[in-house]
Amino acid sequence: MIRALLATLLFAVAARAATPPPNIVYILADDLGIGDVSCYNPTSAWQTPHLDRLARAGLRFTDAHSASSLCTPARYALLTGRYAWRGRLKQGVLQGYHPPLIESGRPTVASFLREHGYTTAVFGKWHLGLDWTRTGPQLENVDFAQPFARGPLTSGFDRFFGISASLDMPPYVWLANDRATAVPTATLGDSPAPKLWRGGPIGPDFTMDDVQPRLIETSLAFFAERAAAKDAKPFFLYLPLAAPHTPILPTREFDGKTKVTSYGDFVVQVDADIGRIVAALEKHGFAKNTLLIVTSDNGFAPAADVPAHAKFNHDPSAGYRGYKSDLFEGGHRVPFIAHWPAVIKAGATTPALVEQLDLFATCAEILNTGLPATAAEDSVSFLPLLRGETSPSSARTTLVAHSAEGRFSIRDGRWKLLLWPGSGGWSAPTPSPSQWLKVERTDLATLPPFQLYDLAADPAETTNLAAAHPEIVQRLGRLLRTDLERGRSTPGAAQPATLGPDWPQVAWLKSFTP
Repeated sequence: MIRALLATLLFAVAARAATPPPNIVYILADDLGIGDVSCYNPTSAWQTPHLDRLARAGLRFTDAHSASSLCTPARYALLTGRYAWRGRLKQGVLQGYHPPLIESGRPTVASFLREHGYTTAVFGKWHLGLDWTRTGPQLENVDFAQPFARGPLTSGFDRFFGISASLDMPPYVWLANDRATAVPTATLGDSPAPKLWRGGPIGPDFTMDDVQPRLIETSLAFFAERAAAKDAKPFFLYLPLAAPHTPILPTREFDGKTKVTSYGDFVVQVDADIGRIVAALEKHGFAKNTLLIVTSDNGFAPAADVPAHAKFNHDPSAGYRGYKSDLFEGGHRVPFIAHWPAVIKAGATTPALVEQLDLFATCAEILNTGLPATAAEDSVSFLPLLRGETSPSSARTTLVAHSAEGRFSIRDGRWKLLLWPGSGGWSAPTPSPSQWLKVERTDLATLPPFQLYDLAADPAETTNLAAAHPEIVQRLGRLLRTDLERGRSTPGAAQPATLGPDWPQVAWLKSFTP
C-alpha cells in the first residue's frame, strides 16, 4: 500500500517536472469594477459572457486585490512584486511626460521570465514613466523624434507597443519599443465627459477610438508569430488595456449595445475582446498550457458616472463600499480570473486572499526557482491555489492597500484596519469634494482616527469597530509598522525603508510601538 502510494507520488512529481513551462498572458483592464463583470454581480445591468465562460472553465477569486486604488502604483506593484509606496511615489499617479518610476536595475516579473527563457512583450498602457529626450526644462518639452530610455525594454520586455499613460493623458502618440511612431502635428483640445480627455499634442497616426482595437490586433498578431516561431520558447504577454477607463469610446459595433450607458457598452466591448484573445490561444494550440489571468488595476472610476448607473440598479462595486481611489473595498477589490486547463480544475471558486503583486512569486514557483533576495519583497505565490489546494501553508494572510491620498489600510484575515478617518480618496468622508460622486467636504477631525471593520460580518464596511476592539487596532497597527520599517512584508532580509519626516501619511506610526 505504502509502496503504491509512493510510486504514485513519484510519478506525479516526475510528470510535473516534465511539463514545459506555461505561456503566461496577463490582461489588466483599466478601471473595471468588480461589479461590472456579471459572474461577480448577479444584478449587473449587462452581461459579460466571455469573462463568465472563462470563469466557468477556470478559477474565480472572490477576494482578490490590487496593491493600490490607482493606476500607476498598482502597475508598479504588479510588475515588481513590491508596493509602490516603498519607492518615490507616495500618492497619486504619474502623467504621460513623467520620468520612470521603476528603479534602474530593479528586477521585474518580465526580466525574471526573460532570464528563464521566455519571450516577453507588453502591448498597451504603460503608465510607469519614460526617460524622454527633452528640449527644455518643462516635462512637456519632449523631442518626439528621438528615442526614450528606461521604458519597457529596460524593464524586461523584448518589445513594446502602446501608449505612455492613461488614454485621457497627453501625449497622444503611439509608442513602439523605444520611440514614438510619429511626431505630433496637431493639438487636441479638452473633451468633456463621457469622452473626457485632457488636451495635448497628438500624432498624425493616432486616433482615440482606435486604441483598444489596435492593442487587441497587435496581441493576435503576436500569438500568430509565436505559433510560427521555430524556437518553441514560452512567452509572457502583459496586456494592460486602456479601457474601460475614460475616454469612454466604444466602437460603432458596441455603441448602444447594452442600452444602458456608453460605459456599459465599453465594458461589453472589452469582454468581447477578451473572448478574441481566448479564441486565438485556442486556435494556435496554446490554450491548454497557458496561464491566462484577467483582472483590473483598481475599482470602478466615479468619472464613469455612478448616478447614471444607479438608475439601472447597476452597482459597479458589487455591494462593496467606495470606488477607485479609496481605501474601502470598492477601491481595490477587483475581478480576478485564472485559466490554465493543464493545471486548474474548471469551475472552481476560491475565497483565498490574493494580491496582484503576487504574480512575481507565482512565476518563480512555477519555474521551481527562488526569488532574488532583493526583489519581489511583497510577493506571495498563489500557485498552490491554482493547483486546487484549499489551505496551502504558504497562502497570503495579510495585505496592505494604499489610496489616492497615500493613506494606508492593512488586512489580516477577517479584520481590516484603515489608518485614516476618511476614505483616503474621493468617496465620503473626504476633505476634498468630488464632482463625480457629488460629496461635500468632511471635517475629518470630527471622526475617529482609525477605522476597523470585520469583513466577514460586514463586507460593506458600515460599522467601525475600532473603539470596541482596541487590541485588534494595536495588533494590526504594529504589523503594518513592521512591514513599513522592514522594507518588506515577506520572509527574508530586511530591505531599505523609505520613511521620513516628509511623508505625513505615516504620522500614525507613533501610535503603535513594535
